[in-house]
Amino acid sequence: MTAEPPGLLGPAEIRELAGELDVRPTKKLGQNFVHDANTVRRIVELAGVDSGDAVLEVGPGLGSLTLGLLGTGADVVAVEIDPVLAGRLERTARAHAPDVVSRLTVITADALRIGPDQVGAPDSLVANLPYNVAVPVVLHLLAQLPSLRRVLVMVQTEVADRMAAGPGSRVYGVPSVKLAWYGTAKKVAAVPRAVFWPVPNVDSSLIAFDRGPERTGVDRDAVFAAVDAAFAQRRKTLRSALASWAGSAERAGEILTAAGIDPRTRGEQLGIDAYVAIAAASAGSTGTDR
Repeated sequence: MTAEPPGLLGPAEIRELAGELDVRPTKKLGQNFVHDANTVRRIVELAGVDSGDAVLEVGPGLGSLTLGLLGTGADVVAVEIDPVLAGRLERTARAHAPDVVSRLTVITADALRIGPDQVGAPDSLVANLPYNVAVPVVLHLLAQLPSLRRVLVMVQTEVADRMAAGPGSRVYGVPSVKLAWYGTAKKVAAVPRAVFWPVPNVDSSLIAFDRGPERTGVDRDAVFAAVDAAFAQRRKTLRSALASWAGSAERAGEILTAAGIDPRTRGEQLGIDAYVAIAAASAGSTGTDR
């Protein structure tokens, strides 16, 4: 077996670490560890991480991607929910990258419960996210950490397609619209199953996200409530789908008309700006600012 370059973990080291810690990857925690150094390098390159950047990594696992991020000269805050993995990460970094381990901070926590008090003000999120919580984690972190400007996450391809979908797409839905509130998501690369241990039974892809200008003049929660209502009954016209949200179908029709939207339109045909207009019209406004 060819040895991996210094500082990065190879398949043998991944299995050795897992054996040492008695770690048995579980589907519940979405644990599939990357053991391919070239994949780590590709992720780091696509993330655009550079020296001096403040990077948040969620779910570092055994440390493959963590070492790659530290190698750029960035400061890395790694959030790991598994206390066994979190407890070993700094020692792994010290063994493989002793000159840069001082730039690593490890936090044992659930990423769905963290905020700036725990992780500061990172400008980038780079992570191999558990498939079952990928979208909630990204949305939570974008909401809680306004400092985040760039995101590159590895997720199940089916999830990546939904995150990057545009209006009218078969897979366009709530995650697509809510992510668009914050900025622009784009699927940038496929990731082979063979680079993981254990090998997952699904395909993976990398999603890149750039935060856009802050939206003002309308409440995010009001917009998201309209989105949730519209997609809860996606085969119906918006006049019908938004009836409960608005108080009645008649009121929904009035709001849609005031927003400049045909009440016969279906929710999956509209982009985020249309939902902003709907929420603004519901609040008695006819326009929005960005």
